[in-house]
Amino acid sequence: MKQYLELEKYVLEHGFQKGDRTGTGTLSTFGYQMRFNLAAGFPILTTKRVPFKLVVSELLWFLHGDTNIRYLLKHNNNIWNEWAFERYVKSADYSGPDMTDFGLRAVKDASFNELYQAEMAKFKTKILTDEKFSTTYGELGNIYGKQWRAWKTSTNETIDQLNEVIQMIKKNPDSRRLIVSAWNPEDIPQMALPPCHTLFQFYVANGKLSCQLYQRSADIFLGVPFNIASYALLTHLIARETGLDVGEFVHTLGDAHLYNNHLEQVKEQLTRDVRPLPKLILNEQPKTIFDFDVADITLDGYDPHPTIKAPISV
Repeated sequence: MKQYLELEKYVLEHGFQKGDRTGTGTLSTFGYQMRFNLAAGFPILTTKRVPFKLVVSELLWFLHGDTNIRYLLKHNNNIWNEWAFERYVKSADYSGPDMTDFGLRAVKDASFNELYQAEMAKFKTKILTDEKFSTTYGELGNIYGKQWRAWKTSTNETIDQLNEVIQMIKKNPDSRRLIVSAWNPEDIPQMALPPCHTLFQFYVANGKLSCQLYQRSADIFLGVPFNIASYALLTHLIARETGLDVGEFVHTLGDAHLYNNHLEQVKEQLTRDVRPLPKLILNEQPKTIFDFDVADITLDGYDPHPTIKAPISV
């Protein structure tokens, strides 16, 4: 995963200081590309631990067309909680303590952080135990899963983009239209977070399936490691589905940034040595990509350095 460390170094050395929606501030560059040979090992960071089960459950959530965090919470996956929680605390139904700018305040104020964690715990419990509450406040809008599996057209029909691409790979692998888009301009105002990984395209050559992702906004320290592992996994799953070997994962970034409150963590990571990549193991039993469960996908030989914690900017 030297490609990723080179990205971090490049932005530290050449990034522009920019403001951003969260108020945190970033070091940013525009237009950067990484390439990963998927046959050389599964591309997951070894210079810090990436929780692979969270990568798996999030991807399966997308594949199911789900947009409610309840599925994620059932798999102890909390990576989308903040966006659902933000919608809840800004609603008329919320009557707890003031959570304005809760993300930044929780980082800076220890006593507020305790309050925030308590309110978040209550929120998660209600999502898991109260179906009506979950339907209202667990929903994130028409984000990735909805766009991938049920894009709504102007004629009120739906397009299962992902399944259509899989069938096209099987029937016409030389097509230049093997594309899935999550960027639906009409739906963006109703999304908790507009898609960061906006469009991906497949390419078949010499019996191998490659995938290129265009990511408009890339949180290098927290988000990009997940994105690399997720789309590498997606490529493996679709290669299995279509009877192909894996080729490359090509990751093209638009605004690639390091948040200002992640810079020390990045510098720590860059002091660590790179370890061998693990091997992806897929259970042979699931018939299709849509039948996989979390337990069907594992890594063999993953031996990373310890986790490096950093705050998320919402």
